[in-house]
Amino acid sequence: MASQDWFDKDFYKTLGVSKDVADADLKKTYRKLARKYHPDSNQGDASAEAKFKEVSEAYSVLSDPEQRTEYDQIRAMGSGARFTSGGGGATGGFEDVFSMFSQGRGARPGASGPEYEDIFSMFNQQGGGFGNGRFGQSTGGFRGYGGPTRGADVTARTTVDFITATKGETITLQGEDGKPFKVKIPAGIADGQKVRLRGRGRPSPDGGENGDVVVAVTVRPHPVFARDGLNLRVTVPVTFTEAALGATIEVPTLGGDPVKLRVAPGTPSGRVLRVKGRGVQSPKGLGDLLAEVQVAVPSHLDDAAREALEKFQALEPHENPRAELMSKARG
Repeated sequence: MASQDWFDKDFYKTLGVSKDVADADLKKTYRKLARKYHPDSNQGDASAEAKFKEVSEAYSVLSDPEQRTEYDQIRAMGSGARFTSGGGGATGGFEDVFSMFSQGRGARPGASGPEYEDIFSMFNQQGGGFGNGRFGQSTGGFRGYGGPTRGADVTARTTVDFITATKGETITLQGEDGKPFKVKIPAGIADGQKVRLRGRGRPSPDGGENGDVVVAVTVRPHPVFARDGLNLRVTVPVTFTEAALGATIEVPTLGGDPVKLRVAPGTPSGRVLRVKGRGVQSPKGLGDLLAEVQVAVPSHLDDAAREALEKFQALEPHENPRAELMSKARG
């Protein structure tokens, strides 16, 4: 940045802060503006890119206590000042700057004027004159401002079967460049979750970190089991007599041998029986198998079965199973 820019640009106004803004508030304001105008969030928007450069430039100066002091002192000279070659009747020339910065510094013993080495040292001429950010120094980052720009993320999608999602597996996908790459699907991943491959995305335009590859995972539904967090749910049909009299039944497990469960006499439809440790294994823990009992009503009865049920109907307790429901519905 040329010296004249420091006269003409109001960095406080650019960031929308007061001249006595605290460091914490300055950083908070800058981060909010940087997120709003960052090129990654406004691709193809030249005005947003320009604004991002402006706020980054302003913050790079005001966030450095020494630069901020120098900036405030130069701005105090007035926005109409100009650096000139001196002489010719021009006002606000080099002599003004020298006199301002020599105050309180003194001069060499026996010298008739200020120490010119001090002012040129401050302006960091070895860095090539007035540079970006602090005099003669580059602030780096996106075209010289605000820190290196991270490369863009690349989104990929894949569909895995239910068992792969619960057990975990390493699969191979094809990248946007046509080359294959491997993705480790972690055990217990759920439908809609994402796997992030750090540094495998697009490169940074200015030497920053590469972006990531983000793989969105879709899980095919299973014909028998469903996920409930780390638990697995399965609906298990039982006969009327099994539910009424009690029975020991077999229940399937995911990818393993069936387990036996005891159905207590008088078990209603909808009761859930739990099998510990037969759910989904993941880094977060191990779930259970939840077997929901569903009483299966026979769709066809022969004459003997119908006669037996009619005899039972005459003997069963004359209780209305819907009485409590109707009472609650009436309030």
